[in-house]
Amino acid sequence: MEFKDYYKILGVEAGAGEAEVKAAYRRLARKYHPDVSKEAGAEDKFKAVNEAYEVLRDTQKRAAYDQLRTQGYKPGEEFRPPPDFGNWQQNHGGREFRFDFGDDAAGGRGGFSDFFESLFGGRGRARGAGADFAQAGAGADAALGSAQALRAKLLVPLETVFAGGSHRIQVDDRVLDVKIPAGVKPGQVIRLAGQGAKGRRGAGDLLLEIDYAPHPQFEVDGANILYVLPLAPWEAALGAKVSVPTLGGAVELKIPANSDTGRKLRLKGRGLPDKPGAGDQLVEIEIHTPKADTDAQRELYRKMAKTFAFDPRAA
Repeated sequence: MEFKDYYKILGVEAGAGEAEVKAAYRRLARKYHPDVSKEAGAEDKFKAVNEAYEVLRDTQKRAAYDQLRTQGYKPGEEFRPPPDFGNWQQNHGGREFRFDFGDDAAGGRGGFSDFFESLFGGRGRARGAGADFAQAGAGADAALGSAQALRAKLLVPLETVFAGGSHRIQVDDRVLDVKIPAGVKPGQVIRLAGQGAKGRRGAGDLLLEIDYAPHPQFEVDGANILYVLPLAPWEAALGAKVSVPTLGGAVELKIPANSDTGRKLRLKGRGLPDKPGAGDQLVEIEIHTPKADTDAQRELYRKMAKTFAFDPRAA
């Protein structure tokens, strides 16, 4: 297997902070999202971006990975974990179960690479949403006498939080169907009776603590969904009707003329289910300026500069 340079994949320096890593992830996830990108190999690049973000956003994983990078490994080189590296799960508090959403989960597109799993252990993935599971409790190896509950963290794709659904997971050699109610909240616990650690008196329960999986396009603010909409300058200046993704499918949004970066538009009821109704989707405009690669394009920018006499620093 090859050593992967997660910093290079996200296009950030090794000292990049949390905000820079997140911004790079969002930009690349939008660029390579398989539902919108027409680039060759976009899906593989999308998976690589999600894997890199999974490591660099997590303090412990990033520290373990940085420890390896100091030993001189180069991207693309044949890699085998050094003998003194040990097992990441053992170094960080117990074993991790391998759960798997399968292909029915929000368009599941496969898991992490062998390189990732050699360092951090098995993980389930669902789409670019970053859905995965990790053990959250300490009772996994303590099933000696009475049955004990087994706690685990379940990262749920936002599409499933929006619509609800049933997902199949694998716990060791068992396959379980987990019903996810629409509008489930972080911190809520789904109890699967008799699926926990086994003892002489039977099996305890499996307690799945809900958390939201990172999404390449959306962020969550309570019951509201936040989405950054890239626009060309002429779309923002003249107004336009554009297709905007939501958790329930794409909708058409009217962009008012003379919109600027940072302006927020509201899609009523397009957020997460909540009582008594539902949250909204807030669409923040972000203007992207095309590059001037030809003489004609550069001349057009010069004409714009003369026509508008606009100084954004004086505005």
